[in-house]
Amino acid sequence: MGFAGARRVVIVGAGLAGTATAVRLLQFAREPLQVTVVERRPEYRSAGVAYHRAGNHWHHVFNIQAGRMSMFREDVDDFVDWANHHADRTGWPPEWSGVAFTESGPAPRRLYADYLAVRLAEAAREAASGVTLDEVDGEVVDLAVGDECVDVVLDAVGPGSGGDEYGRTTIRADHVVLATGLEERDLPFAAGVRDHPAFVRRPYSAEGVEQILTLRKDAEVAIVGTLLSAYDSASLLLRHGHTGTIHMISRSGLTLRTYPANHRHRVLTLAEPQLHADGYEGVDALVRRLMAEWERVCAGVARTHPDVAPAVVAEHVAKSWEAHLPAFLARVPSTDLRALLDGYGSLLATLRVGAVPYITEVVGPALDDGGQVVLTTGKVEEIVPASSGTLRLTVATASGTARTIEADLVISNFGRETDYERVGSPLWAGLVRGGTAVPHRRTGRGVEVDERGVLLGPDGSRREPVSVVGGPREGDEIVRYGRIGAFAFNLAAIKNHSVGVAATVLHRLESCFDEPSGSMDAVDAVDAVDAKGSRVREAFDRAVGADVHRMAARRRRDREALAARLEERLQELRRVLAPDDEPAMSVRALRYAVNKAALARLNDLSVTPRDLRAQLGLDGTPETR
Repeated sequence: MGFAGARRVVIVGAGLAGTATAVRLLQFAREPLQVTVVERRPEYRSAGVAYHRAGNHWHHVFNIQAGRMSMFREDVDDFVDWANHHADRTGWPPEWSGVAFTESGPAPRRLYADYLAVRLAEAAREAASGVTLDEVDGEVVDLAVGDECVDVVLDAVGPGSGGDEYGRTTIRADHVVLATGLEERDLPFAAGVRDHPAFVRRPYSAEGVEQILTLRKDAEVAIVGTLLSAYDSASLLLRHGHTGTIHMISRSGLTLRTYPANHRHRVLTLAEPQLHADGYEGVDALVRRLMAEWERVCAGVARTHPDVAPAVVAEHVAKSWEAHLPAFLARVPSTDLRALLDGYGSLLATLRVGAVPYITEVVGPALDDGGQVVLTTGKVEEIVPASSGTLRLTVATASGTARTIEADLVISNFGRETDYERVGSPLWAGLVRGGTAVPHRRTGRGVEVDERGVLLGPDGSRREPVSVVGGPREGDEIVRYGRIGAFAFNLAAIKNHSVGVAATVLHRLESCFDEPSGSMDAVDAVDAVDAKGSRVREAFDRAVGADVHRMAARRRRDREALAARLEERLQELRRVLAPDDEPAMSVRALRYAVNKAALARLNDLSVTPRDLRAQLGLDGTPETR
């Protein structure tokens, strides 16, 4: 139940992005607020398709190290500490029940649902007075967006939705956060076999896992895809003693790189890549320039950083290029940019992130020449039923010839839809058709948002009461931040989105903030800091430091103490900014400027999360001095 007079934020989607944003809202809010999280599939709550228990077998592990899975960027060890000391291991299989999880080791993905649920409940318990959490089952099918509020149209699927047990109702919200996750793509080549018993369209579902595990051991299997989801399916078969041939098929033919044992994430400082020419030279020349520079920089890293394992050189280089890619991509025509992203999407995914040995150690050896797993490079043109009850795949290979594969079971990967003019979601279809949202123009991936994640309409106007987190921001992440491959919509991006959107929503809704509006406002405060010398800079930094610690604190008593310290710092900053003979600046404007700077520090992408924690001084007890 909400608090009288509380503003209401509705979050659409309760997977990782929605849960993380709800946690941050509960953590940051200092005035009464009702956070309502709506999820159309109850089993996806605090999990989504990537982590829900029913669709993720114990053999499905995070592709990156467990030490990179904390939902708090400023508390890098949080997931591993929880898994080792607080997770309920009742019912865990012997393989995992006694494991001491490590920073560089694997962990089952299904654990993440429990972790996120625990952190969400904790955030609700520790929220400020009048800040509450409401979890609703149902599907949001439409938004009526006004200047100050949004009517959220909901097809309810259970009690607590505000309407009939099964019926349509409307929730009025002061702000809506769209955290809808990845959208499923139609598969034209499989249109005739969608309901065939030998076709697995959703391998991350209870039904899909059951089909894979109950298949006879000597059956022939075809997997459409060669990256993470394909490895998950292949390794699940192999770890359960499958003896039949497994075909892995994709247009790129690329497979996963394996992280070195005991790999620890780090960021290298590399020279700016030499990407610019005098003018745009066309796609072919662009690709040649990129590849030549890529090879030069990778060779340089191997030479100057001999301690970096060859398997992660590409990841380091891709990370170092992020800051430089936006200016470079701005010179590429949209049509060519889309073609590059479509044509090299799989390559970009494998350059930016690898997989832990647990994933590759079973499939990798079976991929060797003559092994049980057969790699086919080509495009699946059609899948049709065969008279024997099997399925027949026609694959157009890279050489231009057609190859036929007959399989007892065909497993399709997720097949995400990036074009929001084509998504099947009634919510997004209505938002795009009605002009509330517009597909991302430059990349054709996701939707248009501003730098704060606020949804933009076709004319570029901000839909102020609506923000976006996660997958729908893929195109914006690419052109604004140079984040390519899966890093455009993965955990790292979502963590930053959740912090930024939660803070932005509260800037709009809470009376303690005064966003830029007048002559002596928050923008002037930042300018004044740089103009008035070291004394002002020191006072500003002390205030920002206090706010960083307040935002990072997870216990209410710590936040309250830090909030009191922040107010003292703000008064100190106000005095040094405006001596007696000058007009004093609004504390609300200063609070906004300080909070914006604190937000930027929390989301600093130039360092690793571990280095960020040290840089912000977050180790040890909360800073209340």
